[in-house]
Amino acid sequence: MKSRIEWMTLAVGVGVLLFVLELVRKRRLKEEYSLLWIGASLVILGLSLNRPALDWLSRLLGIYYPPMALFVCGAFFALVLAIHFSLVISRLSGESRTLAQEVGLLRLEVRELKERLAGRSGRGDGGGESGPAPGAGASG
Repeated sequence: MKSRIEWMTLAVGVGVLLFVLELVRKRRLKEEYSLLWIGASLVILGLSLNRPALDWLSRLLGIYYPPMALFVCGAFFALVLAIHFSLVISRLSGESRTLAQEVGLLRLEVRELKERLAGRSGRGDGGGESGPAPGAGASG
């Protein structure tokens, strides 16, 4: 017979699995990130449903109360997820910085091009509307 904590763990595992699948279905969570969540919830579900495996794992880890091993596994997966997302955030931060630098360089280039075009039209070489009309020199 299962204890209350095992039933709660089973319910939470099913809930997390269904929630992640729903997020993927609605395209609010990318598949690549959902794999870690699905894997974590499947391990928790598997251990919740298979008491001999849970007992074996708790003995291996030196945990007196086997359902507590479920929480240890959950904490381990939370640590793995935190490391994974830290790597993703670090990569995106670097890409963001590079993109910001490239945008700054492009803005500078556009400004310089505008200044050159404005300089041409102001010299009267026929490049713009603000220059003098051809043949409109000094009369005399």
